[in-house]
Amino acid sequence: MLTVVPGAADADDPRREGGGSGLIDELVREGARRMLAEALQAEVDDYIARFAAERDEHGRRLVVRNGTHQPREVLTSAGAVEVVVPRVNDRRTDPETGERRRFSSAILPPWCRKTPKITEVLPLLYLHGLSTSDFVPALGQFLGSTAGLSAPVITKLTETWKAEQRTFAARDLSGADYVYLWADGIHVNIRLEEHKLCLLVLIGVRADGRKELVALADGYRESTESWADLLRDCARRGMRAPVLAVGDGALGFWGALREVFPTTREQRCWFHKIANVLGALPKSAHPGAKKALAEIWNAEDRRHALDAVKAFEAAYGAKFPKAVAKITDDVEVLLAVYDFPAEHWIHLRTTNPIESTFATVRHRTKITRGPGSRAAGLAMAFKLIEAAQDRWRAVNGPHLVALVRAGALFVNGKLVERPDDHHQPAAA
Repeated sequence: MLTVVPGAADADDPRREGGGSGLIDELVREGARRMLAEALQAEVDDYIARFAAERDEHGRRLVVRNGTHQPREVLTSAGAVEVVVPRVNDRRTDPETGERRRFSSAILPPWCRKTPKITEVLPLLYLHGLSTSDFVPALGQFLGSTAGLSAPVITKLTETWKAEQRTFAARDLSGADYVYLWADGIHVNIRLEEHKLCLLVLIGVRADGRKELVALADGYRESTESWADLLRDCARRGMRAPVLAVGDGALGFWGALREVFPTTREQRCWFHKIANVLGALPKSAHPGAKKALAEIWNAEDRRHALDAVKAFEAAYGAKFPKAVAKITDDVEVLLAVYDFPAEHWIHLRTTNPIESTFATVRHRTKITRGPGSRAAGLAMAFKLIEAAQDRWRAVNGPHLVALVRAGALFVNGKLVERPDDHHQPAAA
């Protein structure tokens, strides 16, 4: 549980003589503490629930609550407040680096020592299920003052963000060249009339290696037609066909991609694929299957990956043919990365840029009380990505992205032929 107590502006502080400061202190103790605690507790609950099925060889959960962190001070314009944040014990390891996974609050990151930007806080609070009226005490905590934070002002601010999102969705794409493209459908459990909000998200890598939000739309559902509408709109605004697209195999995205950009190569997301395979296996088989699958996606080259596929089929094919078919039927699109620079493999195996951005809001279990607005939800998601985008780093080997666009030939991640090699005169 999170606790917020008065820091610098305590009971003996002369600044409490003014009514404004007293109101701020009261908000810190009461309304702001409640709203911030609820948002952070929900974030922790989501994270733990998401990995509840992951257990060690003794059947113990790998992700559990573990008390609270040491109190720390966060500086606001009203002074310093002491914050105690829930702690999570995550014993999972990253399959690529071998490093321990760590939970980090997106609402109040470990490094946060001063007031976060309103542009980052408000979208998170909205998508966490807080109503407009709740923003006043919640933002009073973050900003240190409630001046100008009435519900009508917050509503006006969201209207401004809706307009920004509409402008973004109509911008010209002819000057941008997205060589790689990640696609995913994100379901946000805020109650919008009779349906949940489904966001269709496209993030691309420009020729200089920088990641960038390409498109964000309300898809209602992840249907082929919804994705086709989005891709056709991108093409109409001047977007070139990406060289490679990465996404979950279950998306209607692939049918749409083949219609709108038929030359684009396909790479299935290993994060989703592993979850699909494990879903078709008994839990007792998960530890061994995870290791066998890692031998495939983490293989040093295509030949070793194919050998690992055969080994996986031999080990599990007789008892669990449906699980094995999820790999063998998609081998080509699971191993497409081997035709691209090895420096880019870590980026192209999964839809992680989208997953990580929405990690705190994708798996919500509590639904907002009362109907929300699709337009507001879309605008808030846009602002959330816009804030996250400032922290995205370029892909490894950014200079190689332009070579991929130019048609350079890569075999098992190594450059074997530059685009202009065939124009060179033959040796005598």
